[in-house]
Amino acid sequence: MSHLLSQHRKHRKLTTLVENRTTYNAEFAELNIYETHQYAEQVSLTFDFPIIASMLTGKKVMHIEGMPSFDFYPGESVVMPTNKEMVIDFPLAKEDDPTQCLALGIDSTKITEVVDKFNHYVSIENENNNWSIDKNTNHLTNNNEVNHLINRLVYTFTNNNNTSKDVLLDLMLQELIVRLLQTKAKTLLLSDQNMFNDTRIGMVINYIKQNLTNKDITVDLLAKKACMSTSHFHKKFKNTLGISPIDYINSEKIKFSKKLIKASKDLRISEIAFKAGFNNTSYFNRQFKKMEMMTPAQFKKSVSQ
Repeated sequence: MSHLLSQHRKHRKLTTLVENRTTYNAEFAELNIYETHQYAEQVSLTFDFPIIASMLTGKKVMHIEGMPSFDFYPGESVVMPTNKEMVIDFPLAKEDDPTQCLALGIDSTKITEVVDKFNHYVSIENENNNWSIDKNTNHLTNNNEVNHLINRLVYTFTNNNNTSKDVLLDLMLQELIVRLLQTKAKTLLLSDQNMFNDTRIGMVINYIKQNLTNKDITVDLLAKKACMSTSHFHKKFKNTLGISPIDYINSEKIKFSKKLIKASKDLRISEIAFKAGFNNTSYFNRQFKKMEMMTPAQFKKSVSQ
């Protein structure tokens, strides 16, 4: 992400060391980049429009009503409704190593437009899709599609000043909203235990969670458990959760490996990879960096400070 912010650093003005804000505007969105250069606690932020907040560098501790406090790292995002307060701690921010985060505000009319299309064309079994981004708070981790879109949006906001800027941003915003809707479907599916008993996809998710460290889980095996052909299962799974079965399994294993790293700082990376259900350390390292935007060793160092 640092190379994406190079243009931003050339033009931004630093007026405060805590949550210094630079704003970029477009027709249907507003991008705010925040930078904190010193240790701080209990910093409060609210927005009068729904936002997706994403970590760029460093670490925050987030306190949001209705959710347990959580550590916030690069590669993670939070979808926040209008006027919802977030209270933030900055344990690692330094003058020469700032903590950076973005807050992307999306016009409610654009959200409504895309949500209406999504609700019309997409049907998730046993799930009411009449969902609005600005009524829910969600902590998103390991969502590669959302992360790539945010990177593209940051680049276009900060680098593209020609007449095509708003058109490009509009297309990317539409895709981002759809990705968030798919993520919400995933969140509901994973959190509603009753749904596990009602859907074949839910049953498969339950199986994955109960056998997460099993190195022999394959798409063919999961398709058989869902009583579907492999091709139909793969399509059904991705349409429902917005992610392929393999990517979902890997994301859950990476999530588990992060818990291991935080809980057992003396474990070697190879031991963590094995305990998280990966066959070899090299593949684990590649998947971790792909999803977390840093290596397991870098993540281990960041949580040990």
